[in-house]
Amino acid sequence: MTTKAVELAKAKVKLTPRRASCAAQDCHACEIRDLTFCAGLDESEIATLSGIALRMHFAKRRVIFHEGDAADMVYNVTQGAVRLCKLTPDGRRQITGFLLPGDFLGLGGRQGYAYGAEAITDVELCRFRRDKLEKLFENHRQLERRLFKIANDELAIAQDQMLLLGRKTAKERLATFLLNLSEREELRGGQGGVVYLPMVQEDIADYLGLTIETVSRTISQLKRDRLIHQTTSHEFELPRIEELRHLAEQT
Repeated sequence: MTTKAVELAKAKVKLTPRRASCAAQDCHACEIRDLTFCAGLDESEIATLSGIALRMHFAKRRVIFHEGDAADMVYNVTQGAVRLCKLTPDGRRQITGFLLPGDFLGLGGRQGYAYGAEAITDVELCRFRRDKLEKLFENHRQLERRLFKIANDELAIAQDQMLLLGRKTAKERLATFLLNLSEREELRGGQGGVVYLPMVQEDIADYLGLTIETVSRTISQLKRDRLIHQTTSHEFELPRIEELRHLAEQT
């Protein structure tokens, strides 16, 4: 892990100039508008928001921003999956979250981003300059309230993650992780009881505070118990979801 952290730091200068392509964003045509922080805006408000939005594309594995970079931009994920990472003082990576379409990215302290963000898959984002967005809040308080709710939700997720890492067994952690992803898929109109995992097992291990070997072994155990069924390399069905939920809530 230390070697990977060093390589990532060395790649920073090379990645940044080539990291994204941009195009004007038409918020009226956004297919996931109801899932984003701008849900509920009328047409004139959407037009105003569209005027300060910029659509950006990041290829798979590209860095969106680094931990500590100036936090002058915020983003809304419209396609793909993003991982949030922090580096520990000894150079190890800790993944603190995964973002999917509709999720907001870049909130935090003004002194710099509290985490780094990397594209797991090809990613589409809407980028907003923080100062322009705050100016917009003066006349559109509902946007400010939505963003405040998002910040509160992030805090709740962080607290849940502390419980996940501190009190649960490996099986309970993985069951909780799969159930959370399943619920997020349903909110986005996906099929209930089906989970798509764009991340690799190393990412899951870093997020759950486990080793890759433990994640692999636990997935195999859940398969043997028929609590999950793998349909493709990245997709799982949860055929006995109530039993899986009971396992996740044992702590």
